[in-house]
Formats: sequence, structure tokens, C-alpha cells
Amino acid sequence: MTDYRLPDATQIGAVSLNVKDLDRALAFYRDLLGFRDIERQDGGARLSATGTPPAHVHLSANPDARPKPRRTTGLYHVAIRLPDRRALARVLLRLIAAQWPLQGAADHLVSEAIYLADPDGNGLELYRDRPRDQWHWDGAQIAMATDPLDADDLLAQADDAPWDGIDPGADIGHVHLQVSDLARAEAFYGDLLGFEVMQRSYPGALFVAAGGYHHHLGLNIWAGRGAPPPPPDAVGLEAFAVALPDAGSVEALVARLRDRGVAVEESALGPAVSDGDGNRVALVARSAWA
Repeated sequence: MTDYRLPDATQIGAVSLNVKDLDRALAFYRDLLGFRDIERQDGGARLSATGTPPAHVHLSANPDARPKPRRTTGLYHVAIRLPDRRALARVLLRLIAAQWPLQGAADHLVSEAIYLADPDGNGLELYRDRPRDQWHWDGAQIAMATDPLDADDLLAQADDAPWDGIDPGADIGHVHLQVSDLARAEAFYGDLLGFEVMQRSYPGALFVAAGGYHHHLGLNIWAGRGAPPPPPDAVGLEAFAVALPDAGSVEALVARLRDRGVAVEESALGPAVSDGDGNRVALVARSAWA
């Protein structure tokens, strides 16, 4: 174990997703969910909840991309966090009106969540947090559960205001990854990157965070212990960013990783490292996060 911990203000930044068809992906993320264009590029796009940087979603299209094989590591879901129940209810109502298939819903005690997938099968969670003073602890672990969601009460929070896109306060709250070995993942994300374990009682899963959040990362072996990474031409997660408070924090963590023999490479999101299962983590400063 290590005494190094990420700064409390650390959060998840942008996620970069590989998709097969950019227009189809934009019809979902922009036209249905309500993210707004920042920039269009050849075969790609950057979107945010406000339409201005920093971006929340990077889309990169490859017409030859194939589906992600089921029993592989990689993305389990990207979790889009809404600022309150009204904002979550309005997106849920829009999905229902569009007859977009939902895969589940849950009350996790710390949050309320809706589950679905994008047109490429990339898993998504839409959720809102309960206030921190309503979270409960079981010793050193935060209390989380998978209880039924009171969807009727949630939908009652929606109003009749015209739809004008996702709430500008939306962001990426966490990312949930499939890995091949939990102990190795804990060594990487905990001992090396400096996340703290918040919950380890779910079978085959581990939840880690910075600053006392319930989780910035979920890690699971539900695809099978020793599962291989997906092929490089599969749709799915290209990388996700961990946004630290400032450039000095990023430089210190990059130096720490290099001192321990971890290869640090450049990515579209910033300096990036791999967890050994094909999941790429970019390290960015919040002030420079684009």
C-alpha cells in the first residue's frame, strides 16, 4: 500500500468513445440526450453539456469498427451525472417518449440511476447524487445498495418546460470498467494512481474514489476472471480522463508513475497510462481540460 492519495478535488473529465457511425452517435448523444456540439472533426466530434469547453464526450468514428465482444475487459458503463432530480427526470421522460430501450433502474442509497446503452452498445448510466449528508457508512465503507427505484416519484419531478437540451450542470460522474483481476486493478488504481477504496462488498466488484466521493471508478470482473481485452478495432472506450486540480498535480503524478516504471504516452485527452487490461487513463489538469 502507499500513502499517496489523489487531491480531494479530483474528478472524472471527458470520456473518449469509439463508435461505428458518427451521425448515428450524434443523433443519440446530441439530439436525444441533449449534449451540445463544441467541435466537429473528420470522423469525430466533441460535446459538452454547455456547448463550450471542457468537453464531456469525445466521439471517434470508424466505419469498420466491430461490436465489443461480451466477455472482454473495457467499458461497463459511462455514468452521466445530472445535478438534481428534476434534471434526471426530464432526461428519463425524454427517453421514454422516444421509446429508447432502458436496461434497468436502481436506488443505490447514495444516488438514483437509470441504465441504458448507446447505439453501439456502450453502457450508460444516468444518475443524480443524494446530498452527502444523506450518505451512510458501514465502518470504513460507504453504504451502497441496488434497491428498486421509485420511478413514478422521480418522473413527478419533471416539469412542462420545453426541452432545450441536457441540464448544463451535467458532467461525467464516474466510469465503470471491466477488468481481468481485481487485486491487480486495486494495485493500479489505488496504490499507483492514488484512488481510495470506498466499497468492496459487492461480489466481484470494487469501487474507488478521491475526496470521499462514493466512487469515481467502478471495477468488476463480471466478464470473467482473466478476461482478455477487446480487439483494437472494437467500439467502446478509447480512454477516459482523470481531472486533477492543477498542472502541478498532474506533473507530480506523471513523475511518480514514470519513477515506478509505468509507461506514459500521449493521447487525444492528454498523458495516458494503461491499467494492463486495455483501459486507458488520461491525466489532465482541470484548468487545461479540453
